[in-house]
Amino acid sequence: MDLLALADFHLVAIHGGFGRASRASGQSKASLSRHVRELEERLGVRLIERGTRTLRLTDEGVVLHERTGSRIGEIREALKDVKAGLGRPSGRLRISVPLLFAQTSLGSLAAAFLKAYPDVLLDVVADDRFVDLIADEIDAVVRVNPRPDSDLVGRCFLRNRLVLVAPPSLPRPGLAPDGQVDSFPAVLRHGAADDETWRVADEQDGREHVFRPQAVMRLASPLSVRDAALAGAGAALIPRTIAVDALASGRLVSWGLSTQAPTEIWVLHASQRLASPKVRAFVDFVCHHFQDDARQDPLTQD
Repeated sequence: MDLLALADFHLVAIHGGFGRASRASGQSKASLSRHVRELEERLGVRLIERGTRTLRLTDEGVVLHERTGSRIGEIREALKDVKAGLGRPSGRLRISVPLLFAQTSLGSLAAAFLKAYPDVLLDVVADDRFVDLIADEIDAVVRVNPRPDSDLVGRCFLRNRLVLVAPPSLPRPGLAPDGQVDSFPAVLRHGAADDETWRVADEQDGREHVFRPQAVMRLASPLSVRDAALAGAGAALIPRTIAVDALASGRLVSWGLSTQAPTEIWVLHASQRLASPKVRAFVDFVCHHFQDDARQDPLTQD
């Protein structure tokens, strides 16, 4: 009964009143009120201040709600999973991914995941902002070069190299007397320095060269930078994953791979939560999906 009373307390707190909680859960207002009152009596504190039209949590109620809310959610999810078939992945799975990942990889990935797990409803938020998995009710997140965070665990599924590409019509510049490469027209990302240099290694012999790009335009999105290079505007330094098709078809040519450390892309979930079957399934699926892609294009992996 304590656990049921705690769950009902959270229902009332989340929905902001006994009436709304009653409509959302299908329980009677009297039952919800009784369970919350029993919980208060067992704890010896008042959790909710009840007014004629308003309801607010006491300081003790706020502490209890914040400290136990996610655990109650985990218990509900576990009960649903067990009821659905002893841990078979099912239910809504909320994922947050960066915009570039959504634009280049998510469609095929989501379709393949749905085929493998038809009982899971994939709900994806594509946004470059930092999200709090607990506060934003996100089950898993894809992040680029994530900082170490004790609140998150997960796996790196892709290491993406930058490649210097150019339209075939653009002559590759020769070496200057100082050993650097002469300047050439280039499409840069917003924020790049005017005196930026690109150090790249030849894909054939591994020799390093330093290129000096001369900006002809600056664009915000890696995809728009690639498309401008495809249209002949100039060379560009872009993630190899978005250049593979154009390189394979000859619409772009490679002048070498950047010597910068590869960009790491991780799939993460909250460490303080027990990973549900649907989260574990998604993490494993993403890692296997990109391992298969890496077999076809090994330069996308270290």
